[in-house]
Formats: sequence, structure tokens, C-alpha cells
Amino acid sequence: MVTWPHQHPHFRAFARRDDFERATVAVIQGVAKQSIESSGRFVLVLAGGRTPRSIYQALRSIDTDWSVWWIYFGDERCLPPTDPERNSRMAAEAWLDAVPIPSAQIQVIPAELGPERAAELYSQRLAEVGAFDLVLLGLGEDGHTASLFPGGDWERVAHWPDAIAVHGAPKPPEERVSLSPARLSYARRCLYLVAGSDKQDAVFLWCAGGDLPASRIAAIERVDVFTLIGSDGTLSLESSAA
Repeated sequence: MVTWPHQHPHFRAFARRDDFERATVAVIQGVAKQSIESSGRFVLVLAGGRTPRSIYQALRSIDTDWSVWWIYFGDERCLPPTDPERNSRMAAEAWLDAVPIPSAQIQVIPAELGPERAAELYSQRLAEVGAFDLVLLGLGEDGHTASLFPGGDWERVAHWPDAIAVHGAPKPPEERVSLSPARLSYARRCLYLVAGSDKQDAVFLWCAGGDLPASRIAAIERVDVFTLIGSDGTLSLESSAA
């Protein structure tokens, strides 16, 4: 039986999208500033899907030293590099192509090589990286995060490499690459970004202490969950994919 680290998430609900986005940008900018002051660099793991797109766009205008940012990805779809469904393509179009982060410091997952080879190569890259400073994650309606879906092989094995191959994902494409729970948890802070009425049941289960993939990710210092809710107390009707 696999034993998971105990997570102590801090939930914060927002009724307005602009407040949700401003708070998220403030966390990213604040952790970046602290990390650069303490270690001379900022190591950030990006989430995919539609929820963070506008947040990435807002990051273009922050005041920071882009030359010491290092970017990694929590998961990727096994599609060609220019496919608009790639997480790396979305992040590039929304943000990364517009700021002077050195290209060698934007570490995309080579998922076009197939899940096994891509996972092997990305695990090798991550072996040279210590703890992430901040990990951004999303939440699916089934409770999945990154490409860690309920019932996947990753739940039954205690020790995975840093990046793992994913086959048979219930959402297309079926083949993906995801960082393992342990590698995602090897971070100072983790911030979940959750929006969309289809996530409501998963959030309620999570708040009640239920077991779902998102609850398996811990962090060294803090796990935050920012949710975008509507005036009726439900999650925002603006749909988003994790």
C-alpha cells in the first residue's frame, strides 16, 4: 500500500475573476522576489489548461529579474510542439515569448517523443534540480491534477522517477507525461488554481478531507487552493480545463 504525505491545504475563495487573478499574480511575484533574494534564482513549475492563461498574460508586466527565472512544467500532452493543446505552447503564447527569460531556462517536456522517452529525458533534467520554489497546479472535475488521474498506475507504486509516462488518460490525448506526486511535492510552496462549475464536487470532497489525486501533493512550506466562485456560492460558471 502506498503511503501519501499528509497535506494541509489553505482554501481561499474568490467571487471575482480579477481578484482571483491579482491574488495569484501577487503570490507568484512574492515567491519569486523572496527566492531571488535568498538563492539568486526562481524555479517555477507551470500548470496547463485554460484557467492560468489570463494569469500568465498578467505576468508579462510584473517587475522582476527575468534572467534568473527557471521554468518547468507539471505535465504535458504527447502532441507536436506547435499543437495549441500543448501546455508549453499555451504558456509561450500567453507569456513566455513576451519576456526575456533565457530560452535554456524554459525546460519544456519533450512529449512529442512519446511518453516513455519524454519521461526518461525529463527525469534526467530534474535530477539536477533541487526543490522547486513554487508549483502551480489545476484541478479536474474528477479530482485529477497535472496528468495524475484517479485509478492510474501511479497510485499503486510507491517509488516513481521524477517524470512518469501516462497511458489511457480518460481525457484526450490518452498519452501524456506528468511529474510524479513526490516530485511535485518537492517544492517550497504549491498553489492550486481552480475555476469552473464542473469542479464543484471535487472541491467540496477535497474540503471535506476526501481522497483524490490533488490531495496527494504536499509541499515543504505551504499548499494553497484558490477557487473562483460565483455570487451564489458555487464555482464560477466560466469553464476551464485542468
